[in-house]
Amino acid sequence: MGMDNIRFISSTGPQQSAPANKKIMDKDDFLRLLVTKLSNQNPMNPIDDEDFIAQLAQFSTLEQMENMNRNLTEDLQWNYLLSQTISNTMSTSLIGRTVRADSSQVYLKTGGSTDINLTLQEPASEVTITIRDENGQAIRTITSENSDRGNIVIEWDGLTDNGVQAASGFYTVSAEAVGLNGNDFKPGLYVEGRVKGVTYNNGVAYLSIEGQDVPLGSVLEVKEG
Repeated sequence: MGMDNIRFISSTGPQQSAPANKKIMDKDDFLRLLVTKLSNQNPMNPIDDEDFIAQLAQFSTLEQMENMNRNLTEDLQWNYLLSQTISNTMSTSLIGRTVRADSSQVYLKTGGSTDINLTLQEPASEVTITIRDENGQAIRTITSENSDRGNIVIEWDGLTDNGVQAASGFYTVSAEAVGLNGNDFKPGLYVEGRVKGVTYNNGVAYLSIEGQDVPLGSVLEVKEG
């Protein structure tokens, strides 16, 4: 008796059909189908042992797959909670420490200046810094020549290209460099300072450094003191 032609039939009630929106069989459906087949088999031509064992093996495999999927989901949820706990613990322990983190922003105080920190992967004959306001408008370009490989600091005096003092607030920085062989490359940009506090947004920890909030995952180095 083929399973393709079997419909779900209750042994104590009327015929039942699977919900229209249920397209994938689970282990309960499989077991009901197997029981229905056994209940309605031809007594003169019963299912043979090999077929029965094969169908039980299929049921066992399906059950194991569902259990594995459930366990994997639980493990992922547990790992996420564990990583969040570790992240939160690490972030609070950094308060008062000096850290270096990836960042393309600088904060300019009223009437003041600010430092722009870069990392050069190789010596550069020329480094060009472009500073943009919150609208993406370039307001200042700074050029530095003959810089060694490693971390360098370029000071922005807070003035625009027109010589006007820029307003206080956050500015976005981009950098381009020319190597000694004439090749172009992009320096890394970072912020360095003492962590003054920690905030959380959608489960992500942000460190307060030099007036800006930096994601914990952007930290490159933690220094003593």
